[in-house]
Amino acid sequence: MKKILAAAVVLVGAAAPMGVLATGVAAADDYAGQKYSDVESELADAGMKGVIAARSGDSVSDDDCVVTHAEKAHWHKGDDFSPVTDTELLSLNCNAAVATATTPGNSAASPEGRAAIAEAKQKAAEAQEQQQAALLRERAGLPATRH
Repeated sequence: MKKILAAAVVLVGAAAPMGVLATGVAAADDYAGQKYSDVESELADAGMKGVIAARSGDSVSDDDCVVTHAEKAHWHKGDDFSPVTDTELLSLNCNAAVATATTPGNSAASPEGRAAIAEAKQKAAEAQEQQQAALLRERAGLPATRH
């Protein structure tokens, strides 16, 4: 009986630190996956500012980069060492949506690459439809429409 009690105490003693150490709360990253320009607008509307903390790639302009991670600034300022609460640190992916022979980016076989290719095809089809409709209106002598 003493051996069973001792084994139980050892098991509980070994499991307790794991429970204490593994109780972290996962926080959702509100800005991951969005374009940097959109995130900057959202932050400005909220009275905050974004600071680029990390960047990978240089194939696209900053505004077209995709935010891969965001976190609150973790520093203090001023004589009273008050925490900074109006700054978000942003990590950016500035590679092209799909890689080419000369431009780094997502693989065409990856989920991101397939989505980018599908979006590009959709936009091209819409542009072609608009161009054809404008040509038909022109041939029929109708005025061009504006959106």
